[in-house]
Amino acid sequence: MNAPADTSTQTFHGGCPHDCPDTCSMVYTVKDNKLISVTGNKEHPMTRGGLCVKLKDYEKRHYHPDRLLYPLKRTGPKGSKQFKRISWQEALDEITDKWKAIIAADGPHAIMPNSYLGNQGLVHGLNGGDAFFNRMGATVCERTFCGEGSCTAWLLTVGPTAGVDPESFSHAKYIVIWACNSVSTNLHHWHIIHEAQKKGAKVVVVDSYASKTAKEADWHIAPKPGTDGALAMAMMHVIINEGLADQDYIDNYTVGYQELAERAKTRTPEWAAEITGISADDIRKFAREYATTPPAVIRLGVALERSYGGSQAIRAVTSLPALIGAWRHVGGGALQFPVWEHPYKFDVISRPDLIPEGTPVVNNLQLGRALTGELPLKTPIKSMMVWNTNPLTQAPETDKIVKGLEREDLFLVVAEHFMSDTAAYADIILPAAMGAEMEDMVLSWGHLYLTYNAKCIDPPGEAIPNNEIFRQLAKRMGYTDANFQWNDSECLENYVDWNSPTCDGIDLNYLRQHGFARLKAFGDKDTRARHAKGEFPTPTGKCHFLVEGAKNFVAGPFRQMYDGFQPGEDLDSLPDYVPSRETPATNPELAAKYPLNIISPKSHGFLNSCYANVAEKIKGQGEQFVLINQLDARARNIQEGNVVRVFNDRGAFEGVAKVSEDVNAGIVVATLGYWRQLNNGTVNCISSAEFGDMGHSTTFSDNLVEVALG
Repeated sequence: MNAPADTSTQTFHGGCPHDCPDTCSMVYTVKDNKLISVTGNKEHPMTRGGLCVKLKDYEKRHYHPDRLLYPLKRTGPKGSKQFKRISWQEALDEITDKWKAIIAADGPHAIMPNSYLGNQGLVHGLNGGDAFFNRMGATVCERTFCGEGSCTAWLLTVGPTAGVDPESFSHAKYIVIWACNSVSTNLHHWHIIHEAQKKGAKVVVVDSYASKTAKEADWHIAPKPGTDGALAMAMMHVIINEGLADQDYIDNYTVGYQELAERAKTRTPEWAAEITGISADDIRKFAREYATTPPAVIRLGVALERSYGGSQAIRAVTSLPALIGAWRHVGGGALQFPVWEHPYKFDVISRPDLIPEGTPVVNNLQLGRALTGELPLKTPIKSMMVWNTNPLTQAPETDKIVKGLEREDLFLVVAEHFMSDTAAYADIILPAAMGAEMEDMVLSWGHLYLTYNAKCIDPPGEAIPNNEIFRQLAKRMGYTDANFQWNDSECLENYVDWNSPTCDGIDLNYLRQHGFARLKAFGDKDTRARHAKGEFPTPTGKCHFLVEGAKNFVAGPFRQMYDGFQPGEDLDSLPDYVPSRETPATNPELAAKYPLNIISPKSHGFLNSCYANVAEKIKGQGEQFVLINQLDARARNIQEGNVVRVFNDRGAFEGVAKVSEDVNAGIVVATLGYWRQLNNGTVNCISSAEFGDMGHSTTFSDNLVEVALG
């Protein structure tokens, strides 16, 4: 970018590294090797010069007084946060000496990585460290925190397509935001939706509570948690029964319509009303409006998968656009993750080919069970390295994780920016670099742009980037594969398929110059109707209502993830409603003890657990709260502002009661991200680690609790 008149001040291209679909293009302003401001890139068609409340003062995060600047070694009890400063040589030597000893005594399966998307960079985020641990032969960490059930359902139905261009929502006349709080978690897409709304589009939000987005909608539909599949199936019933389906589109571009229609016969609005709590009349109205107001489009939120039957619900919702021929229109169809059309080479980044045959797998949702011996691991985990995640707030059954991390025989290494809940239990802490301190490209799972991030300042203290940490560890472990020798620029050259048709005219130098580039992906926002004539990336080229012979994943730690993969149980060939495990209707015995369903959406002011230790962000977000309906509050003698305890057999946390009609009776809401060390527990203390119906998805919204005065 061009430098301003003050030659001591320079600007650089940046990309927001956080786990968010927006992946904002940013502008770093630097003076005297100090980052003085971070702003949204005005040239980017989605970022439009604005950043969310989390990122609007991103430069302050780089210089926060609590930032970790030097390698640390534990000197006190685990969790006590008692550490001493050591050198990088001491830290890396101790880590690799310990790992070599563990491998000699117990084999590499006794070591496990644990990471997620605290950084979405191709080089320093994602799972680049996996190549190192796969080369080691360590236990594989299966990461299904977010999206795997959704992706499984989406792929079964329409294949690896981006679907509707997020920018094409500007052409839609009927917009359904299904289980997504766009205002808080997809802000830059909300701007496009809101502009369409001002031009006359009707915006319908389907969400179990009145989120910030639901309050901006023209119509908020609030099904009981985990019942979205029943709503979608009843919509099918109305569309088919009332002759609102696009039979020409169905005949030419879909598979399994007759079987779907037969199943939908009994999925009446009256049937769904009993399950969802939505009136049959409203279900009919919703289906009729959706089917007769083209272009109609659905934005699917990841939250749809967070109950036992969530993935089947997503199959049902994903089937609706083909049923009415919505894909014919620019701005019509459905949007899940546009990342399907991005040219990232995940096999080169993570190197699954290095995994030895028979390597065990531990799912990150069941970390607590693995560390406490509840999972039947042949080789117990003796060491774990954590980076880009904070499982003590983000993973379920966190009380079990605490017990596991307290083990004196567990050697824990954490690469971090701050003394997180997880880092407090580490034996060695490694200070990691932040966004403006390293070159990278940032994955975009919410739009069709590649996003570049320049290194424009040096890290403070002795912090270094994640990829450099793994390069140095690989050198000490004797791993000489070429990928462990690449510098960051070489990684970017190898991690992207620059020869892909979607990269026509785009290379790394172009991105360095411009900061972002739109992929050449089947037209622009004003022309893209990707599936107007079918052409779905499925085996038949059609949308599949019916999928015969599909298999789910094998549950458990010993399934082979790559070589010799053995499929699990049969999946239903058609979409349908699958009940949740923990509701008063499906589990009355448990509901007698814990009668309230809880949902735990993302916080507006935090990005997962990032920023939940920053005083200004905590002030904006507010203290940890529990949203409760007046009827439920009155029955428990709870008043606005009371400290309440939320609990079940898995654990408990405390929050301040907010008595509100934003949530229906029988449901409570507590948002995700608060730090355990700053609060008396957090919401994932009560969350189950059981898998959903597909893809080892989460069940964060499939939990029963009780609430009482604290």
